[in-house]
This record gives sequence, structure tokens and C-alpha cells, in this order.
Amino acid sequence: MAGKVDTSLPLEYQTHQDRMNILGFWVFLGAEIVLFATLFASYFILVDRTAGGPSGADIFHLKEVLINTFLLLTSSFTAGLMIREMRNHNLKGMLILFGITLLLGLGFLSVEIYEFTIFVDKGAAIGTSAFTSALFTLLGTHGAHVSLGIGWGILIMIQLVKRGLTPTTARKTFIFSLYWHFLDVVWIFIFTFVYLKGMVM
Repeated sequence: MAGKVDTSLPLEYQTHQDRMNILGFWVFLGAEIVLFATLFASYFILVDRTAGGPSGADIFHLKEVLINTFLLLTSSFTAGLMIREMRNHNLKGMLILFGITLLLGLGFLSVEIYEFTIFVDKGAAIGTSAFTSALFTLLGTHGAHVSLGIGWGILIMIQLVKRGLTPTTARKTFIFSLYWHFLDVVWIFIFTFVYLKGMVM
């Protein structure tokens, strides 16, 4: 690890710029909350507009949903362990947990794409009804965020391998973990208010 560090502070909070970047990312997450709140509101308004097509109860399957929930919750857990290893200055352990986190995210995406093919096979394509349009938009936006996170995480891992654990790479990793936990929270809302509610009602 290069550079003099203040051991009284976490590595990612070493400079004023680091602290401001992390604060700025919290503001960005606030905008993301507004985005997903809008998508959820649209979905709830349109959930009964099936136009004679399949409803949530017709296309949702608990198996795929539970697998995806397990994958994403576990990846959030490993992301938390990754930050712990970072604060212990254990680069190797941090990289291993980072890789596991991204692999779990990739598994989540694979199951989600498979689930989309099931929806289409059951006659629920994105243009079938207002309900399916809202559903695909909400799930697709979340999936796109996960895809972006995986690509972003790979770039940070490359920097960690090349530059080692520095205040800058630590700050980037910490911000990534905030983003990943945010996606996990959004998924919990999707799991509860889209899938479970759709299966019951």
C-alpha cells in the first residue's frame, strides 16, 4: 500500500476529496431512489391493466425468484466482507470476495434473463399489455444497473491489481459497495411488492 495514511480514519476517508466523492455518491443514490420510486409507482398503477393477457399470478414462479433473491442477498453479504478485508488491508482476501460478489451478480443476471424467456413463452412480452411493459421496464432497469455494476466492479478490480490498495482504490471500492447494497435494497422491494404480491393477488 503506497502513501502515508491516517490510521485513525478508514482508508477510503483519507482525503477531503475522498470524503466529498463519497458524499456526492450518496446524493447520486438519492436520485436513483427517485428513479426507482417512479418505476414502482408506474408499475402499481398499471399492474391490473393486462388487456386480457397474463397477469403476475400467471407468469411468476417462486423458484427463480428465490434463487435470484439468494444470489443477490449473498452478493451483498460478500460485498460487506470485502469492505471488512479492505479495512484490514488484506488485498488478496478483498479481491477474492470482490470476484465472488461479481460472479453472484452474474448468476443473478443469468437467472433473470432465463426468467424473461419464460415470461415471453407464456405470452407476456414487453408489448403485450401495460402491465408487462411496466414489469419489463422495472425489472430491466434493475438488471441494467446490475450489469453496469459488474462492468464497473471489473474495472475497479483491474485497478486494485495494478495499483494495489491505496486511498483512491479504497474509495472507489467503498462507493461500489454502496451501489451494490442499494441494488440489493431495490431487489427486496421488487421481491416483496412485485413478485410476492403478484403471486398472492
